[in-house]
Amino acid sequence: MNAHVPRRTLLQSFLAAGILNTGPSLKLDTLPRPGKNSGAVDIHAHYFPAEYLDMLDRFGGSETGTSISRNCLAGKTPGDLEYRFRVMAEAGIDMQVLSVPPQFPYLEKEQNAVEAARLANDLCADLAQQYPDRFRVFACFPLPHMDASLRELARGIDELGAVGAAVGTTVRGKSIADPAFDPLFAELDRRNAILFIHPTGVSACSSCISESGLTWPVGAPFEDTVCMLQMMRAGVPRRYPNVKIIMSHLGGTLPFLIRRLDLQASMFMPKDSEKPSVLARLFWYDTVNGHAPALRDACDCYGADRVVLGTDYPYWRTEMRLCVDFVKEIGLTAPDVAAILGGTARELLARHLDKGPRRRRIGTAK
Repeated sequence: MNAHVPRRTLLQSFLAAGILNTGPSLKLDTLPRPGKNSGAVDIHAHYFPAEYLDMLDRFGGSETGTSISRNCLAGKTPGDLEYRFRVMAEAGIDMQVLSVPPQFPYLEKEQNAVEAARLANDLCADLAQQYPDRFRVFACFPLPHMDASLRELARGIDELGAVGAAVGTTVRGKSIADPAFDPLFAELDRRNAILFIHPTGVSACSSCISESGLTWPVGAPFEDTVCMLQMMRAGVPRRYPNVKIIMSHLGGTLPFLIRRLDLQASMFMPKDSEKPSVLARLFWYDTVNGHAPALRDACDCYGADRVVLGTDYPYWRTEMRLCVDFVKEIGLTAPDVAAILGGTARELLARHLDKGPRRRRIGTAK
């Protein structure tokens, strides 16, 4: 886990490494606005306002701890936003869909979970309202408190203008595919909603992973893989066909293991189930990986039409151009490249893009 580093020390190290420059400050209000339906769309972009992280810590902290999300140029300060806009421009990214994973408000006490989820969603909506051509939002929920989560889902989409939802692979040790969360999937299905699923950061509940310092290098893609297979086993994509489920990190190890999973499906799938290779094409996947052969494998496994751009900002902030360019380097057709970089995401978001984000003033919604 990352240690908490003083902001001044971190920025000095960035300057020394050439990650930041000392040239004229970028004026956010004069940034060019992209044309409608143009440019790349980043579906996997984190936003960590310090105000929200501080609240989580007052309530006991997130399941993975907030230190990994501090001092990483992903907050709402002018300096953080300036840096974010600069690397977006350098990579050719016009729009990001913001979300707060892995800092989910999955707190034991319902009142705390609700307060944290509302603050997170309000802060995200506030930034999207300030820069409607640059940002949209995936709302989060105060899980495992289901009634409160359904209320926050309605508020997030209907009042704040969220384009979908973000949930973790697990919620306080329970898989998101558990029947306890069926009411959430049912409501998302009724709304034809987008659901972005991100690792919770609990090392796939394995001490072997966490004690080796591999929570994020290995544990995160393992969480993606296990979660997908759990959802297949539970019949989620067939029972809730209107939910557009986007998995992180190319679906973890699934493309590499898909043949093995098909051959051994009888060990974990219900009798007469479709093969994992068939069910895998019912999901969408972001490109966060950076390794061209892995992306090629994912496109072969799922179909290029099921892959959308993701950068994992801020964790790949010094490799943002790579996150875009490697899509162009694996031999796909020009239409497939265009679809991955923005076309497919814009189709998924189409019913929300024209409306723009909406927001009540923080603290006024009841």
